[in-house]
Amino acid sequence: MIALVLLIGMAAPPAGTPDQALSADGDAAGPADNGIAITEQDHHEHHPVEEILVTARPGGRTLGETVEATSVLAGEGLDEALSPTIGDTLAGLPGVSQTAFGQAASRPVIRGLSGDRLRVLVNGLGSFDVSTASPDHAVALDLSSARRIEVVRGPATLLYGADAVAGVVNVIDDRVPRDLPADGRADGFLRALYGANSNQVQGGGSISAEIAGGLMAHAGGYWLDTGDFHAPGFLRSAALRASEALTPGTPEPFGRADNSDQRNWSAGGGVSYVGDFGFFGSSVTSWKNNYGVPVESDVRIDANQTRVDVIGEVDREVAFFDQANLRFGYGDYGQVELEDGAVGTRFANKEWEARMDLIQRPIGDLTGTIGLQFRGRDFSAEGDEVFAPASQTFGWGLVALESYDLDRWRIDTALRLDRQRIDAGAIVVERDGMPVTFGDEVRHFTGVSLSAGLSYTHPEGYLFGVTGFRVERQPTAAELFSGGPELATQTFVLGNADLGEETLRGIELTLKKTAGPLHFSVNGFYYSYRDFITQRFTGRLVDGLREVVFDGIGTRFLGIEIEGDYEAWQHGDQALILDLSFDLVNAEERASGRPLPRIPPKSLTLAAEYQSLYADFRIEGAFSANQTRLAAFETAPGSSLDLSATLTLHPFPDQDIALLIQGRNLAGDTIRYHASFLQDRVPAPGRDLRIALKAEF
Repeated sequence: MIALVLLIGMAAPPAGTPDQALSADGDAAGPADNGIAITEQDHHEHHPVEEILVTARPGGRTLGETVEATSVLAGEGLDEALSPTIGDTLAGLPGVSQTAFGQAASRPVIRGLSGDRLRVLVNGLGSFDVSTASPDHAVALDLSSARRIEVVRGPATLLYGADAVAGVVNVIDDRVPRDLPADGRADGFLRALYGANSNQVQGGGSISAEIAGGLMAHAGGYWLDTGDFHAPGFLRSAALRASEALTPGTPEPFGRADNSDQRNWSAGGGVSYVGDFGFFGSSVTSWKNNYGVPVESDVRIDANQTRVDVIGEVDREVAFFDQANLRFGYGDYGQVELEDGAVGTRFANKEWEARMDLIQRPIGDLTGTIGLQFRGRDFSAEGDEVFAPASQTFGWGLVALESYDLDRWRIDTALRLDRQRIDAGAIVVERDGMPVTFGDEVRHFTGVSLSAGLSYTHPEGYLFGVTGFRVERQPTAAELFSGGPELATQTFVLGNADLGEETLRGIELTLKKTAGPLHFSVNGFYYSYRDFITQRFTGRLVDGLREVVFDGIGTRFLGIEIEGDYEAWQHGDQALILDLSFDLVNAEERASGRPLPRIPPKSLTLAAEYQSLYADFRIEGAFSANQTRLAAFETAPGSSLDLSATLTLHPFPDQDIALLIQGRNLAGDTIRYHASFLQDRVPAPGRDLRIALKAEF
């Protein structure tokens, strides 16, 4: 009720002229995500004005002002990276790898962490699927309509909960229009793409139009169809071919990854009202995905989701607050695993999330945000291969973010309280021929997390920052109560009902430069976990599957991420930009020093890009070293080079029309992702030629 009164007061027209949101360069602009205008930069501007990052802080900061390790994909940079999965799209960013379960299911891995430690968001709310339950489950996400993707690495903001301890990936789109069309009564885009490797055909687009007097309507959708992809050489690694011989007469899989095809589509619409106060609107989206599991020739996954979002941002002064941001989302997700066309296992997930962020009115040099978040989930599964019981989860969180600016120094603090209740049903599975019951229990958890950082901004564009944090993450229903075979990972999974909160203590150092011809960012971090929840191999076999049990152990993570670009030459509309990125993370058990499983190896990316008015050309080489620090039952993936080249043509420089011709993995190298359960069974696709046409209006 208090929140409703505040919002009504904020929506009331103020006396005088309303304040306009400011773009990154200080010019007046219309409302945008989280009430902060996002400037649309010309792709050909060399070192353009920084875009404002809205995911790390509700009030918004430029990348140069943000202490958190951050990356943004937008414009033609997003078009070049765009792939069918969010994991593959982001895998080129520093500190980011992917789970790579074929070309249809892949989640990001940030600093060696993924699953329920990393949140994938759509306009600030969860994706409402079961993608964290198993690596062969796809994220319910429409990437083709994304305007930008913001990635925050690390837990420092605490804004999205303790299950975002690895970081946050926020996909921002226009399904709820936030501002009026810049020119005329409508804006939108059309995109078409063809990829030769898997015969990929993709098309989509969206349009937002003003109906009358600030009333906006949006419609959009896409369609994606791929065949089986082709890999260079044998699908199974040399180590696996040597240790697991196939049945005599069975040919060794070579080249084509059978059952890796995909058919995916989404369609939706939304309405909103945009005025001087901000905006308020809603949308409905339908998403469907049918794809094969490449390690199981007769297994397909058929998933669907209906999603409803309500988003509002009110820019009015009431009491102690300048602005209120509202988010509510509900997703009804269903998934069927088909075996030879017959239903094997069925998943259902009804999930919702509501959050409100109230941005405080500045008190001198003190600014801040109070956030309140509620989440609920009703999960169930039935079939022969169910390994998690039905469960209902409800949680809420309260967070306070405060910043104090003193000349060039800034102090950032965050404090968060989380409460969670998990009510799990019973599941009975056979283990060594005996029935065993899991679940049938209720657990409550309370977590308190905090962070504090100090940063200094130098007049010549440098920023130095140090942040310390302590985060408590509550275990999930799957970690507590699982029991049964998970064929995607070829394991027999056992939950651990005695697990408590997972506690992380850490520190991160940041150095950035955002002025002049050289831009760079360096982030070093150290994490120390108490009761880090991981799957530990017991050494036993159950029905031919390796048994794993969830357990809490002490671990430590140490890593560094470097990225930079240098404008080596510029003349008129032409420029030559050189890029570099490097990342490294070591993760091990504290007591024994044994490496943790599926930790990505160090990687180095070098690129050169020529930019001009009519054409851009970029060549990039991403080198991934061999991972020699191996956990039990792991094999080395081998080193690899992913060489790509992209030519982007702008036939009409005064129009937003671009033709993209791109070659991926031009060296034809065998690329295996160590973070993937399929590392030894299915590599990444081989050479690929992609042609894409995009037109904005």
